[in-house]
Amino acid sequence: MDLSAYFDNVQHHILLGKVAQRINDSKVMRLLKLILKANGKRGVPQGGMISPLLSNLYLNEIDKMLEKAKAFTKKKDGYIHIEYTRFSDDMVILIDSHHSWNWLMKFTMFRLKQEFEKIGVKINTEKTKIINLLKGEKFCFLGFDYRRMKTKNGKWGVRQTPKKKARTKLLEKIKGIFKSKKSQPLDRVIKLINPIMRGWVNYFRIGNSAKCFSYVKDWLQKKIRKHLMRARKRKGFGWDRWSNKWLYEKLNLYGDYKIRYYQA
Repeated sequence: MDLSAYFDNVQHHILLGKVAQRINDSKVMRLLKLILKANGKRGVPQGGMISPLLSNLYLNEIDKMLEKAKAFTKKKDGYIHIEYTRFSDDMVILIDSHHSWNWLMKFTMFRLKQEFEKIGVKINTEKTKIINLLKGEKFCFLGFDYRRMKTKNGKWGVRQTPKKKARTKLLEKIKGIFKSKKSQPLDRVIKLINPIMRGWVNYFRIGNSAKCFSYVKDWLQKKIRKHLMRARKRKGFGWDRWSNKWLYEKLNLYGDYKIRYYQA
């Protein structure tokens, strides 16, 4: 579900949460134990390949409940007053903030708890919160920050940007490569960096990521220049020695930072 499309039509409160799963199905538990035994582990890692599968199996009824809530509230005037999106055990629920729909937020939370209890799932209260976008609050989902802001055309929409934490994690990873490869030729360093940069940028190249991309691009250019100057036992960044164009054309440094929108 495209969150941006829903933001354009409705003002919301948001229920933002994460669920902690307790699995009761004996057959699934036996299968899981075999998988864990084969991998020599005692738990399912967050973000692991098995986690989304188990989440989808056990949270399917939650999806059905929310779909019914959408259909029921839409009958009143033909408009959507509740929407949701979920990936694995991370979920965002958007609710119309008009006072006539205040009951919907309490009712939704009540029904969620009911459905979770049926399948032995508990809401992670530490990571679940209610925010009000009309008050300028933001929420995070799958590495992005979401805020309600006016567009250049003066219309209300969503501003979707990479989380600062995601950017910091990327830069720390690149720093580690430079640090461990100080004495290595630059072409070898770039071969390690390029796949990381390509994957990170491809994930975040939607929404309003341009400013973040510009920061990352400038930062990486300086790291490359520092590496070149250090190899020549010189200080500075070599602005007079090499153009930025040379870094991309001659060194084959990854440089595709354009924002793109993919059609399903």
